[in-house]
Amino acid sequence: MHDEALWKMPATAQAKAIRGGEISAVELIDSHLARIAEVNPGVNAVTQLLAGSARDAAARVDQQRASKAELGPLAGVPFTVKESTPIEGVATTFGVPRFRDLVAAADAPPVARLRAAGAIPLGHSNLPTLILAGMHTRSELYGDTVNPWDASLTPGGSSGGDAVAVATGMAALGLGNDSGGSVRIPAQFCGVAALKPTSGRFPADHRVLGPDDPGPASQLLVVDGPLARTVADLRLAYETLAGTDPRDPRAVPVPLYGDPLPGPVKVAVVTDPGGKGVHPSVRAAVERAAAALRDAGYEVCEVPDVPRLEETLEAYGRLTVTEFAPSWPAVRTLLGEGGDRYIAWAMEQVSPASAAELVKLMGTWLNIRRSWAHFLHTYPLLLGPPFTEPPVAPGLESRDRAGRDRVASGMRLCSATSFVGVPAVAVPTGTADGLPTGVQLVGRAFREDLCLDAAQAIEDRLGVLAPLDPRAGSLN
Repeated sequence: MHDEALWKMPATAQAKAIRGGEISAVELIDSHLARIAEVNPGVNAVTQLLAGSARDAAARVDQQRASKAELGPLAGVPFTVKESTPIEGVATTFGVPRFRDLVAAADAPPVARLRAAGAIPLGHSNLPTLILAGMHTRSELYGDTVNPWDASLTPGGSSGGDAVAVATGMAALGLGNDSGGSVRIPAQFCGVAALKPTSGRFPADHRVLGPDDPGPASQLLVVDGPLARTVADLRLAYETLAGTDPRDPRAVPVPLYGDPLPGPVKVAVVTDPGGKGVHPSVRAAVERAAAALRDAGYEVCEVPDVPRLEETLEAYGRLTVTEFAPSWPAVRTLLGEGGDRYIAWAMEQVSPASAAELVKLMGTWLNIRRSWAHFLHTYPLLLGPPFTEPPVAPGLESRDRAGRDRVASGMRLCSATSFVGVPAVAVPTGTADGLPTGVQLVGRAFREDLCLDAAQAIEDRLGVLAPLDPRAGSLN
């Protein structure tokens, strides 16, 4: 097998080739390192490259294979890790200059699980500063990440670095996180697949500094999730990341796969959540996905809307602002010039809740989740857009209040489903005007398998878009 082709292989094929002795893990890592050297200077997705430790880990995989030891399901497969997720011995910078020496004492739980399966961390990936500066992947420490399809557009965020690394073949898998679209929107904008799991499906530790845990919004809204080029790769990562861990009491031992549903699975289609408007290319993407699912035997049903969208978005904003307000004066100093605008404008629109209001808000949260559970009992799957527009200009959300509101509106279905805590898979649906298009499949709690099955049916009919070479004009 020619070395130049190794980075193009799906993660499942990479792992199979290593287990079968067709390629060595060192060859696979070197192929990806060469790809990074070629592509990353132009797209700026990989931040802290771990070439030495990656080669050492690959050599250990090759030694294990030579000694006939059993290899893990992801043996030798390289992955990137968002700058907010700890890798042992590497700084967890969050893209903040002040955190450049904040070296992690241990792997975060999802990194540890991927390592245990034989996967190899190849480097950290870029993100918006402190994850808070907006939807565009630009950090104070590392600068802008470029969309490989069009350098004038954002790759999305906050897991944009991983999406670009996976889309361009610099890594087979990316490990991001999502609290309102942060893996799903970059997947749509970069032409890859992504999974936002049910809250509690993957063990995690999202503490930033010190031993104290964050409040309820950060505990329940933020989930780690993988990005990949194919749904099969995404499924393999899902099977690896799921499970319990003593470091996370929230993680629950739910089976990976639920009981088959009787009859054709009903899919609710909501092209324009809330009736706020949707771009024609995004509407067409949802229609293509719906046709693919219908062809695969799903019962596709047009429905008026998702449950209680406006109330959900209002509660999401109120809860996060209430939790975040006390630390905001200190946090905004870390975001750099203009980096505080996205959050500052949100805080101007929403006031923190009082103690009594917060208690009531927690009840509203549960009640909204109850409404969604009823909805998903009738329709086990929901098909809709991750973002209601094609990729937008970098930093649109931080230019003015109109841009901020436009971006917040575009991600409304992602925000709502994060608030409810249900799983979702983003999958490509082809291209329009030279840019990738995509949809998301939202499912019942802990039925990631239903989302993955439906995403596979779409991929089987509409194909994959990556890896790709960055378009002319992306490279410096």
